[in-house]
Amino acid sequence: MGQDRYSDVFRSERDSMGIVRVPEQAHYGSQTQRAVENFYHSGLKPPQGMIHALALIKYCAAQVNEALGLLDGSVARAIADAAQEVMDGRWDQQFVVDLFQTGSGTSTNMNMNEVLASRANEMITNRKGGREPVHPNDHVNLGQSSNDLIPTSMHVAACAAVKKDLRPGLIRLHAVLMEKTAAFHPIRKIGRTHLQDAVPITMGQVFSAYARQMELAVMRIDAVMPRLQELALGGTAVGTGINTHTDFASQTIKKLADHTGIDFTEAVNHFEAQAARDAALETSGVLKTIAAGLVKIANDIRWMGSGPRCGIGELKLPALQPGSSIMPGKVNPVIPEAVIQAAFQVMGNDATIALAAQSGNFELNVTVPLTAYNLLQSIDLLAGHARLLADKCVAGIEAEPVQCEAYIEKSLALATVFVPRIGYDRAAQLAKKAYAEGKTVRQVALEEKILPEEQICELLAEPLASYL
Repeated sequence: MGQDRYSDVFRSERDSMGIVRVPEQAHYGSQTQRAVENFYHSGLKPPQGMIHALALIKYCAAQVNEALGLLDGSVARAIADAAQEVMDGRWDQQFVVDLFQTGSGTSTNMNMNEVLASRANEMITNRKGGREPVHPNDHVNLGQSSNDLIPTSMHVAACAAVKKDLRPGLIRLHAVLMEKTAAFHPIRKIGRTHLQDAVPITMGQVFSAYARQMELAVMRIDAVMPRLQELALGGTAVGTGINTHTDFASQTIKKLADHTGIDFTEAVNHFEAQAARDAALETSGVLKTIAAGLVKIANDIRWMGSGPRCGIGELKLPALQPGSSIMPGKVNPVIPEAVIQAAFQVMGNDATIALAAQSGNFELNVTVPLTAYNLLQSIDLLAGHARLLADKCVAGIEAEPVQCEAYIEKSLALATVFVPRIGYDRAAQLAKKAYAEGKTVRQVALEEKILPEEQICELLAEPLASYL
C-alpha cells in the first residue's frame, strides 16, 4: 500500500526534510507519502465527511485570503476550484493517510494541502505536484494550522451530518411512532413492571412513550449544537492566532455558515477550543442517550413480537427475510437486532471519545482524528438506524388485540382494581387464591361474591377509563 498504489512510475517531491519518491499519478506529495510509510495501515481512514468539510474550509479560506489581499487571484481561484473537486468526491482516493496518525491530524491536513496544491498547479501549468506556483503551506494553508483546522473540520462535518441526516432520521422515527400511537389507541394490553404482570395499559400509551423519547432526542441534539457550532479556526498553533490575519477567521467562518446554512461562530476562547474536546464529548453523550433510547424501543418491540406461538405475541412485526439456515419458516426481528447492535457501537464510541477528550495536554488535544472518526460514525449509525427502524419495522407493525385481551383476563394484577372497595390485604388474598387455583381474578371474585356481580364486571371492564 502506498508506493504501488497507482503504478511503478514515481516522481520526486521535496519538503523540509529532503526528497521523497511519490507515485507519478498521485496528487499528494512528500509529507503525505512520509505518513503513508510511517504509520500502520489499519484500513481505517479519517471520515469522508471530515475530508469534504476540510476541503470546504480550504475553499472558503482561499476566497477570504484573496479578498484580504494575501493571495493572488489566480492562485486563490485554482485552490478553490481544486477544493470544489474534492468536495464533489472526485479525489477521494487521494486521501491515503491512516486514521491512527499524528494526534493533531497534521498528516491529513498536509494530505489535503498537497492534493489541492498539486491539482491547482496542474490547472495552471498542466503539471501535477510541486510547490510552484501554488505552495501547499504558503498558499493552501495560509492563515491556518492543523491545530485549529482539524478540530474545525470535525465540528463542521458533525454539524452538517446532524442537519442532513440525524435530525431527519429522528423526526421520521418520531412521526411513525406517533402514527402507531394513534392507531393502537383503543387496544388494551397488560402492563409489565419488573418483568411481571402489572395493571392494564393501552398499546397506544406504550408507543406514546417511544414517540416522546424520540421527540426528546431531537431536543437534546438541538440543545448541544451551539457548542458544536463554535469553531477553533483562527487560533492557529496554540490559540494565539499567530501568522493569521485578524479578519481571516471571522470572514472564513461567515462563508462556512453561508455555504452550509449552519450558524457557525468563532470560538469564544481559542485556547479552550484547541486544548479540549469537550463539545465533541458532550455531543457524544447526547448520542449515547439517543442510542440507549433506541435500544429500549427495539428491545420492547422484539419482546412484544416474540413468538409467533410460544412468546408474548402482542405485536406482529414485518416479515423481511428467512430467519434460520436450519429451521424452515422461522422469521426473526432482524431490524430491531440491527438497531441494537448499532446502538451498542455508539455507546462504545462514546467511551473512546471520553478517553480521547481527556488527552488535552497543555495547549493541544492530540486525539482529534480518532475523536472525529467515532463522533461521525455515531451520528451516521444513529441517523441510518433511526430511519431503518421507522421504515422497515415500526411502519409495518400490527397489534394482536385478541392476544392482548387474553393476557389482561389472565393477569393477577387485576386484583388492583378492587383495592379501593375491599382494601389491599383482601385484594392480595384474592390474587393469591386465583394463582394457587389456576383461576382468573374474575372467577374468584365472582365465586366469593366480594362485590355484586355487576360491580365486579364494571371494575374489570374499565380499569383504564380515566386514561383513554
